[in-house]
Parts: sequence; structure tokens; C-alpha cells
Amino acid sequence: MTKKERAEACIARLEEKYPGAQCSLEYQKAHELLISVRLAAQCTDARVNLVTPVLFGRFPTVEALAAAPVEAVEECIKSCGLYKTKARDIVACCKMLVEQHGGVVPDTIEELVKLPGIGRKTANLVVGDIYGKPAIVCDTHCIRITNLLGLADSKDPVKVENQLRPILPPEKSNDFCHRLVLFGREVCIARRPRCGECVLADLCLGKPAAKAAAQG
Repeated sequence: MTKKERAEACIARLEEKYPGAQCSLEYQKAHELLISVRLAAQCTDARVNLVTPVLFGRFPTVEALAAAPVEAVEECIKSCGLYKTKARDIVACCKMLVEQHGGVVPDTIEELVKLPGIGRKTANLVVGDIYGKPAIVCDTHCIRITNLLGLADSKDPVKVENQLRPILPPEKSNDFCHRLVLFGREVCIARRPRCGECVLADLCLGKPAAKAAAQG
């Protein structure tokens, strides 16, 4: 089985297991997703979803956030952790959006990664979920699970993205990454994988799956 065939098999099985594939972060506008992903660094999506209504309620537009005192943003997002750095990035990011993009979130990875605090993971998510373009969101779940499946062989997000791009159908790559997050949280849990319930067990090259298969 080639890597491309293996990828297609994984996609088909995860599509069946998780018919609906969407980001767990709640947002209404493009800039809200952009900021929510920044807030999610070293923080749960559930916590971010509790914080963002307060933040966006107080500062509802890109322009409002660009003009906001950093201390005021800190107050809104304090429970997310690393809030001082995140608040500084959010205000700086929105200022750049206003000054260089007319308040509109760019639709290319190349422009998005120029924004303060925005890396390729966030850029791919925005490009895929907001603009419907092919995207590969290499978060910890994607990196860990694609390595176990033999689809990638690196822990570096950019390398994994480049390894996955040729083998994933462009129209399915973004949803596949969303499904890997659901799968990683529910079944292929890093410290306690539930290999006996895994729909990808026979495709997995990792030790937990091999052990489960050997035990029958």
C-alpha cells in the first residue's frame, strides 16, 4: 500500500466515524477565528469558547481591537494563560490588519503568517475554514497521528505539512485534519490510546496498535 492509498483509506474511515468535521472553536467572523486560534495556544478550546464572547462583546470589530489598550484585552483573556503575550499579539495583529489590509483577514498563508503571533497552523486553519481553500492544519494531533499511520515521519509542523500535501486530496485535507483532532481526543489519546476501539488499528505503525493486535 502506497502512502497515498494509506491516506485515502484513513480519510474514508474517519469520514464514516465523524461525518461532521468542523473546528471546535466558536466564531462568527474571520478575525474571530484568527484570534481564537491564537488564544488556544496551551489552552483548551472549551476555555477559549468561554473567553471569546467577553472579548468580542467588548471589542466587536478588528478596528476596536486595534485601538484597544493591551491591558483591557489582558483583562478579558486572563484565564487563557500566557495572556500578556497573547493580548499584545492580538492588538498588534489587528493594527496590521487595519493598516495593511483594510481590516480584512488575508486569504493566503503567505500574508497571514506575516501577522504578529500567527504561524502556519493558524494560517492554514483560516485559509481552509474561512476561505474554503485546501489546507493542512498541523497541530499536535495531526503530527502525532500521521506519524503513527506512516503518512509522515517528522515532528516538525512544516515538514509534516509538506509530507502530507502530495498524498492528501486537496478537497479533503482540511476536514481530514479536523477529524484527526476529534479522533485524537476520543480514541488515539496520546498517553492512553484506546487501540481496541480504533478504526485505523490495522493501518497504524505505532507500538500501542501493534500490541493490541498481538493480544487479539
